[in-house]
Amino acid sequence: MTVLSDFLAGDPLLLLFAVIGLGSLIGSIRVFGFSLGPAAVLFTGILFGSLDSRLRIPELIYVLGVVMFVYTVGLQSGPTFFASFGRRAFRANLFAFSAILLASFLAFAGSRLFGIDGASMVGVFCGALTNTPALAASIEAIRQGLGAAGELQVRTSAPVIGYSVAYPFGVIGVLLGFYIFGKLHRRGEKGAESDLPGGRAMGPIVARTFRVVNPGIIGKPVAAVLGEGGNHGFVLSRMRRGDDTSLVYGETVFALGDLVVAVGEPQALERARMILGEESPADIQSENRGFDFRRIEVSDKKVLGRTIGELNLQHMLDATITRIRRGDVDFVPTGDTVLERGDRVRVLTWAGNLDRVARFLGDSVRSSSEADFLSLSLGLVLGILLGIVPLPLPGGGRFTLGFAGGPLIAGLLLGRLQHSGSISWGMPYGVNLTLRQVGLVLFLAGIGTKAGDGFLRTIENGGWLLLATGAGITIIVTLLTLIVGTRLLHLSIPSVMGLMSGIQTQPACLAYANEHGGNDAPNVWYASVYPVSMIAKIIFAQLLVGWLL
Repeated sequence: MTVLSDFLAGDPLLLLFAVIGLGSLIGSIRVFGFSLGPAAVLFTGILFGSLDSRLRIPELIYVLGVVMFVYTVGLQSGPTFFASFGRRAFRANLFAFSAILLASFLAFAGSRLFGIDGASMVGVFCGALTNTPALAASIEAIRQGLGAAGELQVRTSAPVIGYSVAYPFGVIGVLLGFYIFGKLHRRGEKGAESDLPGGRAMGPIVARTFRVVNPGIIGKPVAAVLGEGGNHGFVLSRMRRGDDTSLVYGETVFALGDLVVAVGEPQALERARMILGEESPADIQSENRGFDFRRIEVSDKKVLGRTIGELNLQHMLDATITRIRRGDVDFVPTGDTVLERGDRVRVLTWAGNLDRVARFLGDSVRSSSEADFLSLSLGLVLGILLGIVPLPLPGGGRFTLGFAGGPLIAGLLLGRLQHSGSISWGMPYGVNLTLRQVGLVLFLAGIGTKAGDGFLRTIENGGWLLLATGAGITIIVTLLTLIVGTRLLHLSIPSVMGLMSGIQTQPACLAYANEHGGNDAPNVWYASVYPVSMIAKIIFAQLLVGWLL
């Protein structure tokens, strides 16, 4: 063992990838359907660090990791974050913020009541809510606030120890809460249309044919009936009048008996039926009659960051975008939908016109899979600068967003902005996910090896108290969310599971909610409260540092 330790201690790069590789292997092992996932890299780092105090990954590695991780999270969440403040979603976000505020006060009270070291309790708070960026923010706040190297080493390791002790139950406790709470309520409750932010249900995207018999729309153009760029949740793709089939344009005038194909989710297509008249058994969408369609990669810079309405594809290219695949999700676009690099759009156009449309949109898999390092570097520079700006606290104190908070805020703002002139801030979903995962494992490996020594000492000297305190925070927040979500917010069980998963910022909990939900409601609520929950945890983690240290 000494020979191995000497070998690894002499090569930090080898140590880094040994921790990441072994941690990833352990994280992929499933026991009763549960796996640690990337968090296993943290525990592997702690194991290596506990074996020999020389096994430390350089600080620059995990700082780089956390900056990359939180920036890409913010970049991907930006559009959702700023779009999630409808009346119903605003209440859910307010509740999520309040739940995290409660957790911070529980952590503060637990530290004072049980005499737990403040730095360790901050880590317990982050672990009980399973949030790595909050942990990174707290460590950064401690690092900036302390000057003595010896004290700095001890204090920055303490949050990691508290986090690693509280984290497992932070996941398992929520899953147990889901299981028990679901058993106490009737089965088969799937939620209603009003159960989702904005009152829009989600489901698979399908195409149906409708016959125009509504007298209120006959003789009126499509744009006047549906509104320019209106978000009805469906797209009208083609129309048959007599023996002629054509694309549907804004100036197309409805006539009695027209057969119109609408593409959208089931609830949206019900709205289409109410507008158009009645569903028809005719299947004109499968009868091409001179039409063709295919998926096209969006990669050309001239279309990135622009809305579908701005591109005006129907008049420029005689083409209609009927759906967009972004990451693993398909959705129906509106005129206000902004195209991002890596989007795969399904285009309907005249036969022989697809190559022309493809050239306009780019259709380059390579281009849509590459990172734009100019925009990435500029975004990270802005985030780091934002993170080092001192911000005032009540009572005369100051704090900074640090390397975790600054890049996250910058990512959210730039993700919402999408582009500035020729610079496109967004990045393809696959590239974003890869950078996010790389950043996360770099951070977990680095901070884990740093905390190894202290973790063993904590367990030997009464670490059960940290575990019990973290479990208490997790249980209280989980039960409160499930009860208030169903009783006061009137959410279904799948939806409240998604809400709690978002508050916990925990994909493992979301996976359970999706498996037992039967619809997309958990995903919608998760996305609605995730950004606010992430930011709230980062802020309160740093505030706890100021309150407790």
